Amino acid sequence: MMGKTHALSGALAWLAAAPVLGSEKLLGSHAVDLSAKQLLAGAVVCAGAALLPDIDHHNGRIANTFGPITKVFCKYVGKVSGGHRQGTHSILFAVLMGFAMTWLATHFVYGWWAALFVIVGFGLRGIGLDFEGKEPQSAIADCVLAGLAVYLMHDLDMGFAGYAVALGCLAHLAGDCLTPRGCPLLWPIPWRLDVPLVPVTDGKVERWVVAPVLTLGVAVLAMRSVLGDIGARWLTRG
Repeated sequence: MMGKTHALSGALAWLAAAPVLGSEKLLGSHAVDLSAKQLLAGAVVCAGAALLPDIDHHNGRIANTFGPITKVFCKYVGKVSGGHRQGTHSILFAVLMGFAMTWLATHFVYGWWAALFVIVGFGLRGIGLDFEGKEPQSAIADCVLAGLAVYLMHDLDMGFAGYAVALGCLAHLAGDCLTPRGCPLLWPIPWRLDVPLVPVTDGKVERWVVAPVLTLGVAVLAMRSVLGDIGARWLTRG
């Protein structure tokens, strides 16, 4: 799957799951009543996190996000995890990333800001924020916009961030499982799940079926969330 598709799947997964996070029947005291700003922030984080499993690819799109820094980092992550679509494309990785982000968001605020900066930067590169053939300019643009995102989110209660990151990673895995190579979901067990409904990356199925469906889903769920928030505020005032 392409970066744009992964980012859309992350945003869609978050908007679809957000009501569950606010359900006291399902989560009890752990339920989170998200404001419109938190909902949007969660969508941005989840969309960015949907690119995280590809940090095992030394020459992938996100490896170039922050220039040589991310390129070298992705190279070594790939070596440690066993190569592309190995350790980072597993449920274990998604869970660990979720716990790590929860810990950072609640115990180490500067670490959280740094992690948020990286995740949003990955998401921006994934959706196509770059200047073809001009990597320095692309990296600078990513840094500026990711920094702006951190500034806009720094005063929000982001205790739910771990859910968004884990969900984004899982959305990535779901997408890659639709390709012939599949993913080792239970890594380090070598078994791979593949349901090859998308035969070619960036092919006709992904471009003309998967991406449009995801885009429509994001638009519909975002509108539902906005209208729901307006309605809730109207009822509160009444």
